[in-house]
Amino acid sequence: MNRIIAAMLAAGVCASAQAQTGAALAGSPFTLEQALTAARATSPALEASRSGVTAAEAQRTVAGLRPNPSLDTMTENVTGSGMYSGLRSSETTIAMAIPVELGGKRSARIAVASAQLGRASLDAVIAQADLRLRVTQAYNEAVAAERRAGTAHDQVEIAEQGLRAARARVSAGRASPLEEQRAELVRLNAAGAADRADRSIKLAFDNLWRLTGQAASTLDEIWFDRIGSTGPTRPIDTAATLAAAAAQADLATASAQVRLARSQRVPDVTFTAGAKRLQASSDTAAVFGVSVPLPLFNNGRASFDLASAQRQQADAQRRVALLDADREIASAQAELANAATTARNAAGPALAAATEAARIARIGYREGKFGQLDLLEAERALSDTKATAIDALAAYHDTQARLERLVTPAPESTKDAR
Repeated sequence: MNRIIAAMLAAGVCASAQAQTGAALAGSPFTLEQALTAARATSPALEASRSGVTAAEAQRTVAGLRPNPSLDTMTENVTGSGMYSGLRSSETTIAMAIPVELGGKRSARIAVASAQLGRASLDAVIAQADLRLRVTQAYNEAVAAERRAGTAHDQVEIAEQGLRAARARVSAGRASPLEEQRAELVRLNAAGAADRADRSIKLAFDNLWRLTGQAASTLDEIWFDRIGSTGPTRPIDTAATLAAAAAQADLATASAQVRLARSQRVPDVTFTAGAKRLQASSDTAAVFGVSVPLPLFNNGRASFDLASAQRQQADAQRRVALLDADREIASAQAELANAATTARNAAGPALAAATEAARIARIGYREGKFGQLDLLEAERALSDTKATAIDALAAYHDTQARLERLVTPAPESTKDAR
């Protein structure tokens, strides 16, 4: 079975064969930790999050810069008429204008940029947690697809054995030709299911390759069969999770925007100092000035109201995020316990009983003690039990991955910021 899967995967991902590294050597299973390591090294999502942090750091540097002074030059009383013709009566002024920010605008800008930097840093952590979830789910689906394909091919072999037994019974005159037709139909259905399972394997392995860049041929099925203990659910501090930290970071940014909008309501002052030269007398005089904008049409109240409303919205969204996190964590914990119970039953006593029942039915059918319908019912029960076990194991690992993502703690720096 493994040789069939390996050949199919090699044909499907031959274009990426050169990207395969020593982590997926022949005969050595490609583990989940190896998949996570490979994905972290090549993920564009992590690269984008790191670039976002770099951009936020640069934005904070920009926010701390003071406004540039300006150099003004003006010449008056030139190219006019009479005594003002030409440059004889010209007056040239050269002045330096220095804007002075009032109301704490610079510190408010820095506060906004710092909050955005904290959000970008948190986004980088979230991107890592999301990548771990996606890789784990893809790995889980690949192992489950491989297990389903193995079960499907086993059913093909069992169906062929049943067909041979039915033909022998019909040839011996111990059964009607209808039994042979039923057995042939079962074999055809099993072969079709095996073909579909093989295509599912290729899709699942291709999806895993897209995330990791590794063309693995065998996966760690021991990991797939491992079920952890599911005792009483331990309480989770929802406020310490990434979801809560992200909502808190958005609230911090909105609060900083309110502070910035408040500071912008205070007009800035521009001081001017320079010298004026009178061409007619070649005299020079000092020039001083102060410029203050008059907030007649825009006093900044509308911007402040907007920022305040957005802060209220961010605070409400933070509370919603906490409620959603509580609900999702509780649901995931219940789903995990249910999947673990189903997997233990289906892969343990139920599977053993179904396997034994099918074995007895096959022997009894060959010896003429059981009818074909009894054999088909036993085989169907065994197939359903195997499928239930695989689905339960896949659901368990998927739910466990989602629960780990939900309860991933926020960085300590984010907790301190709260």
